[in-house]
Parts: sequence; structure tokens; C-alpha cells
Amino acid sequence: MRFEELKLIEPLLRAVHAEGYSEPSPIQVQAIPYVLAGRDLLGCAQTGTGKTAAFALPLLQRLVAAKRAPGTPMIRVLVLCPTRELATQIGESFDAYGRYAGQRQVTIFGGVNQKPQVERLRRGSDILVATPGRLLDLMGQGVVKLDRVEVLVLDEADRMLDMGFIHDVRRIVKTLPTQRQTLLFSATMPPSILELANSILRDPVSVAVTPVASTVDTIQQSIFFVEKGDKPALLAHVLNDPSVKRVLVFTRTKHGANKVVRQLSSVPIHAEAIHGNKSQSAREAALANFKSGTTRVLVATDIAARGIDVDSISHVINYDLPNEPESYVHRIGRTGRAGAAGIALSFCDIEERDYLRDIERLIRMNIPVTKNHPYVSRSGIPAPTDLAPRNSRGQKSDPTAGRPPKAPQKNRVAPRDGAPAGRARAR
Repeated sequence: MRFEELKLIEPLLRAVHAEGYSEPSPIQVQAIPYVLAGRDLLGCAQTGTGKTAAFALPLLQRLVAAKRAPGTPMIRVLVLCPTRELATQIGESFDAYGRYAGQRQVTIFGGVNQKPQVERLRRGSDILVATPGRLLDLMGQGVVKLDRVEVLVLDEADRMLDMGFIHDVRRIVKTLPTQRQTLLFSATMPPSILELANSILRDPVSVAVTPVASTVDTIQQSIFFVEKGDKPALLAHVLNDPSVKRVLVFTRTKHGANKVVRQLSSVPIHAEAIHGNKSQSAREAALANFKSGTTRVLVATDIAARGIDVDSISHVINYDLPNEPESYVHRIGRTGRAGAAGIALSFCDIEERDYLRDIERLIRMNIPVTKNHPYVSRSGIPAPTDLAPRNSRGQKSDPTAGRPPKAPQKNRVAPRDGAPAGRARAR
């Protein structure tokens, strides 16, 4: 399918082609017709599937079709998201796709001086992309009015829950017109998100791609068993491989990210860190350097990395394994995009082996072990994870009981979006 088949108007098609995209991704194919029709939507999709274009393109078209009267500046579309980086990238996407459509957008977030944001808001905007905290601040100051909002988009709803923003989101939603279109996107659908969706969506349609237990089949995954104290040396060893072109390194904590950067600088390998304790200007500079290739190694925490959408990341390295197995899926999905090959390497010390078991049960595969590296764990290589399903008590259950036998299948993870290699996708 091509974008023309989605009945997008010429200015949007021209912008999409100018960005280098030719074919819509599965989430775009599913969502765009419903959003154009004005339906509420519940979307299960993670970063990298093209979900931003899945709502930005049809919303821009709806704004063009129902132009506001001259001289009546008002916010007609509100997009809420959890992080500054994600807000910035969503705003950039609206600018890119709307470049020929004449719609204005403003992006606001905390951690920076509000004056430039306020000045842009006062000049008028059709679209507001915001993090909840800064939006509530400006609403309290009377700078932002949301009484004319026609569409609300909640992006990365599960991360907003994790970061404690759901109460703020509910406060904002109460100020919006009840007659509106609402779109909610989340990478996972825990009960709390479904409860939120039920409270704000009206007769929604559901679309889903990339189940949380799926990983990209083009990503080559491997695990390195290593002593905790040898991780810095192993990281330096891996980074000295010239095939590691652009790498995103994940740590569990902000302190850990800073420590990794310091350790690499002594090798010396230049790296920058991005996390919540960094100033907004420092985070933006680090991300810009990583995008441009000035910085080859970016060290990030999970929350700071949510919203990083950088093409051509050759490697993701899990310096620390995440204690939430779903985070592993989100992390490694930063590489291997748009049909490109990607590599995900994970370091596992003896204290993290339970985390590894949880990850392997979630993705339903044993990650291949790299045994011939110079820092192999002295505690040895553990037996492969038992991937048998578990019941609520953690005991093995027999999912085949009472069922006819099936032919054996390869233990393979489903592709993220079923796309053949080499096709360009819109973000």
C-alpha cells in the first residue's frame, strides 16, 4: 500500500514524500482511516512503529478541512506526552508533515525558561504538544485555554503512568470539551491504562501492532555473562570494534549513566549521557550530537530514552539489564528500524540472572550466549531459561493439555511490524 491509498490530501503527500517515505507502516494503515473519520481510538504501539505519523497526518488533514475563522487563535489539537524529548520530536513531526498545510504548532515542556514558549502561544497555535507539568503551570497562569480543543492525543500513556503523571492528565482532561475526539496510544495495556481509556474514550476502535512480547526479527541478540566489576572493560572492548557505528547504551540509574561516561572517557572513548538530572539544554545538545554523528555513544536511562527516535543506530547495549522485562523490548527496538539490520548486546552479571530469565520468558526465546569474550563470568554460564509457561503460583503449566499435538515449530519471535526489509516508513 502507498500513502495515496489512504486518501491523504496533496500537501500532506508532498510532505511525506519530502521526508523520504513511500509506504505507510501497519499502525498508519490501521489508524489513519479511523482518525480521519473522527473516531476515538485506542492504539497499542511502541516507539518506532510510525505511530506519530499515524495521528499527525490525519489530524493535520482534519484541521485543513475545517479551517478556523481568521483572527481567532485557538488550540484545536492537544497532544500530551511524558518527556521533553518525545514532545520535541512530535512537534518536529507536525512541522515536517504540515509544512505545506499551513497549520501552526507549539511545543511546551518544563525544565526551561517559559517565556519563549509563552510568546509563541500568544501568537496563536492550532496544535499544542505538551508535557503535563508545564501545561498545568501555564493553565494556572491563564496563558493556555483549552476550551476549544477538538482532539486530544495521549501518547505513551503507560510511561505517563510510570512517571506519576496520570493524576495531572486527569486534571487536564477535566478542562476539555466533552464533545471531542480522543486518541490514546500506549506500548503496553496494563489494567490502569485500560481503566483510563474506558473513562475518556467513547466507543473507541482498537488498533494494535508490535505486541509487547515481540521483538524485531532483524535484530541479532546476544548475551554476555560477565562479572559486575568487569563490565566497564567489556564495554570498552565492544566499543573498540569498528563495526559499532552508533550505539545506545542503557543503564538502570542516572548515577550509573554518568559513571559509564566517566569510565569510557578514561579509555578514552567519547560518550555523552542523557537522563532526568541533566538540564534541558544539555539533553538537547547530547541528542543533537548523537543524531549528527558527532557523538558515537549515547548512554541513557529508560525514561530519558523514551522518545529518542534516531535512525541508523547500529547497536543497543544493555550495560545493566532492566528489572522490568518489557523495558528490554522497548530498548532493543531502538535499532533494526525500517527493515535495517540491528544488533542488541546485553551484559548480565550473577545478580541479574533472574532479570534475564524474566526477559527470555517474555520474548519466548533463549538469547544466544557469546562465550568467547575476554571477560567471561567466573561463575560460569547458566543453563538456558526454562521457557515453559507458568501458572499464577509460578509453577509450570501444560498449555497443550487436552489439545491435539502440533508439529514442532522454530522458537522465533514475531517481527515488529511484518514489514519486508528496505521499505521506508514514516515515523
